[in-house]
Amino acid sequence: QVQLVESGGGLVQAGESLRLSCAASGRTFSSYAMGWFRQAPGKEREFVAAVSWNAGRTIYVDSVKGRFTISRDNAKNTMYLQMNSLKPEDTAVYYCAARRYNIVSYSILDYDYWGQGTQVTVSS
Repeated sequence: QVQLVESGGGLVQAGESLRLSCAASGRTFSSYAMGWFRQAPGKEREFVAAVSWNAGRTIYVDSVKGRFTISRDNAKNTMYLQMNSLKPEDTAVYYCAARRYNIVSYSILDYDYWGQGTQVTVSS
């Protein structure tokens, strides 16, 4: 079992940056692929980024490429999402997720554990 807790959300202006963190419990964190998803009001939850167990592979949705960077520190059982050049359309609740396989995936269905989410609001 893995428990995930997100932090780092907040209210920023367009063009500013935020770094989200996802702290995980459990000794198997380092063997899991991890991902970030987001859900805006009235919209479905969507994939943002994912990282393999050793950070050897990362994938991103096209809309955040070049602005967001996903990373992880297995020694700290923590995953991060550095978000730069934020836009109002990035406003959403951001969720971290863990997958019981070490292969990254874009699909929400492939992730087994979820955090409660952290709100990111970007004003124009």
